[in-house]
Amino acid sequence: MEEVHPAATAQTGWKHAGRPEDVLAHVPPGADLIVPIANGEPVVLLDTLEAHYRELDGVRVHRMDPFRERAYIRGECGDHLRHVDYYLGPGSRQAYWNGTCDLVPNNFSEMPKLLRESTRCSLVLAAASLPDRHGYFSLGTNADYTAAFIGEVPFFLEVNARMPHTFGQNQVHVSQVAGWIRADRELQELPVHQPDEADRRIAGHIAERIRDGSCLQVGVGRTPGALLAALRDHRDLGLHTEALSDGIMELIQRGVITGTRKRHYRNKHVTTFCVGTRRLFDFLDENGSVALLPVDQVNHPMVIAREPNFVSINATTEVDLMGQCASETIAGRYYSSSGGQADFARGAMWSQGGQAFIVLKSTTSKGLGRIRTELTLGSVVTTIKNMVDNVVTEYGVAELRGRSIAERARRLIAIAHPEHRERLAFDARRSGLLH
Repeated sequence: MEEVHPAATAQTGWKHAGRPEDVLAHVPPGADLIVPIANGEPVVLLDTLEAHYRELDGVRVHRMDPFRERAYIRGECGDHLRHVDYYLGPGSRQAYWNGTCDLVPNNFSEMPKLLRESTRCSLVLAAASLPDRHGYFSLGTNADYTAAFIGEVPFFLEVNARMPHTFGQNQVHVSQVAGWIRADRELQELPVHQPDEADRRIAGHIAERIRDGSCLQVGVGRTPGALLAALRDHRDLGLHTEALSDGIMELIQRGVITGTRKRHYRNKHVTTFCVGTRRLFDFLDENGSVALLPVDQVNHPMVIAREPNFVSINATTEVDLMGQCASETIAGRYYSSSGGQADFARGAMWSQGGQAFIVLKSTTSKGLGRIRTELTLGSVVTTIKNMVDNVVTEYGVAELRGRSIAERARRLIAIAHPEHRERLAFDARRSGLLH
């Protein structure tokens, strides 16, 4: 494994990394531990806490979107060590359904403030790259909410030579670290899923409305992947996004995303975390064009609004005929959380020339309509009707901003699956949306 740079060692007098068990000395009773998203998870440190859970007392781990299922998330560590989630991921979804972890509603942009106000912010546990010659570790694929606590809260790092060294505001100096250990593990990759014909049709409807020089926020998944592929002939796009993925990387390498027309962080590709394949991680390593910033900057609606021609694209699971979007529940059951959808919808609304697109396929895999007269019982509204600009299915774009309730209903019915339109119109008249 690559060694710590001698200059970093000289600044601190540290010659060797600590032992994983050293972290226990920094976890007092009732501690609130903050852990990053996705590959920011310090796997060995959390393994250690689980192995010694009986020595802990009322400790809470606060994090979003865990990739891995864990004993403490499944409730196997009792009240000694409990998981508090802010966005359900594959590692916590079943646990939440089973009642063994907690879920706190939030907008992603508010996470640092929420943690400061509702927890003790005792310690940040995070994966990191090796320190550079100046003595700075990097949080690698992450800035998210954890970077907002650099200089405020002690960090205990799990240093992995496979973690890319990235730039922005996710640098932690050795003097700000309570301790660190070495780890040698591959980062978890997010496979690239191939879009289907409906994804490509949705992407085509959006791509034709995006002007050269626009600044993009794009999610991760099949439809966003199709959109990025559809933008291959655009020019001088900017990037100010929540998650940077392989599809975005390819547009940067192709010279489509340059950032030359951005007002802020010109020529920089701004994000708050990165998920993808090993190709992406290698692309990020020592890449000064990518700036990882804390989420309270990246997702703040007023920051977003300062970029003209901002384009936001996010997915939802259901839309009712007034334009309310339920994006965190499926069939009335919690599946994720709000994330940054409302942050970017509001920011794009305030941007000069901005556009926001909410995308969904017209039907589920079972043929049930996703555009409904009323949302499924138990569904949670993520983006309120007043903030929804455009809704897109494979059948077209419903422009809702500034439209009456009746006109919204007519436009949404027009992009529903053809087999469902007559019934939707009948139900809309019966409910008073149409007369």
